Amino acid sequence: MNNIRKQFWVLSAARLLSIMILIVVLFTACTQKPKVTVAKAANKAYYTCSMHPQIHEDHPGNCPICGMKLIKVEITENSMNMTANKITLTATQIQLAGIQTDTIKEQNVGSEKTLTGTVTTDDNQSEELSARLAGRIQQLFVRTTGERIAIGQPVYSIYSEDLQEAEKEYLLAKQQQKVLHNPDVDYPQLISAAENKLQLWGLSSAQIKNIAASGKVSANTTVLSKVSGTVSEIAVHEGDYVNEGMSILKTQTLNNLWVEAQLYASETNNYKKNDRVSVSFPDLNGQVIPGKVNFVNPELSDASKVDLIRISIPNPQGLVRPGMLAYISVGVGSIHALAVPVSAILTDGKGSQVWIKNSDGSFSSRMIKPGNGNQSYVPVLFGLSAGDIVVTNGAYLLNSEMIFKNGGDNMAGMKM
Repeated sequence: MNNIRKQFWVLSAARLLSIMILIVVLFTACTQKPKVTVAKAANKAYYTCSMHPQIHEDHPGNCPICGMKLIKVEITENSMNMTANKITLTATQIQLAGIQTDTIKEQNVGSEKTLTGTVTTDDNQSEELSARLAGRIQQLFVRTTGERIAIGQPVYSIYSEDLQEAEKEYLLAKQQQKVLHNPDVDYPQLISAAENKLQLWGLSSAQIKNIAASGKVSANTTVLSKVSGTVSEIAVHEGDYVNEGMSILKTQTLNNLWVEAQLYASETNNYKKNDRVSVSFPDLNGQVIPGKVNFVNPELSDASKVDLIRISIPNPQGLVRPGMLAYISVGVGSIHALAVPVSAILTDGKGSQVWIKNSDGSFSSRMIKPGNGNQSYVPVLFGLSAGDIVVTNGAYLLNSEMIFKNGGDNMAGMKM
């Protein structure tokens, strides 16, 4: 009997010891941090696509969506500084996402009329380089349209007998000043007149000094550009003979462009010079650029009996190009209210929201209640105040970035 009791207590003690060991193992496993989190914290960069910033990879390669090469993005403390409704991006991330902002203010949200136009160059800013003397084009340094040239850049070299004679006159006046020393002759005036003649024919001061230093007449002379911009037309070829005043090339400036559209005669009274309009471009994902009416043709076309309207738009980044299709939105009703661009609003089954830029440079999403607007602007009934800075381009990418990193709905917890 005693042996049975002894065996029973031994078995009970063994079971109790096993249970205690199991509890200790489970407690230790729960308190340890996952290795995955440590591995993620060790990574100081990730790879993303410039066209699809929602792609995040821990190794270089190609985008699984478009196949473009992934770009490395360094992770800083600021880039990971997020709350449930706040995100701070690096300058690289902002550039990749193409984020643009605008300040909230009153806009015309009345009815609009949309015209279809075409982007053209601003003729007021075009320039032409013409030949200043007769001769034969020996070599062209600018050969194709679309090239950018600057003032002082070599354009072509020319063989000109008239220019050679002018160089000889200049060298002769310099030589006579050194050798003859005739008090009855004003050598400085002769030299100055010869220099002025060479400058009028297109030679720079540096080129004239080189002629004086070498003491020789050049067979071919390089002509430098007196204009700058993008080459739109080249009127000569190598070997051509040119006369004084003949066009060599034309340039245009793309920092400011025109958008031209046609109107019916009955619509011309709705448009006046200096009216503000909105111009959108389907080739740029609907990007909207403010424009101004700078010309309404007072005469109708003889053939179609339509009128021409011309809009001036800024193009500092060079995104808009001549030949692009454009939609011109002009307000025909006057209703002003606090409004945001249409591109700033994200709408789903839970409501409408916008992304705003905070004073510290971070971005936050905010629920709004929009009203009835037009194709350009939507009035905000509540949710925003005048002076708030909203994201007009890239809001969807910010929203995707927040959902990707937080793994949840960034609209949760926001109040109307």
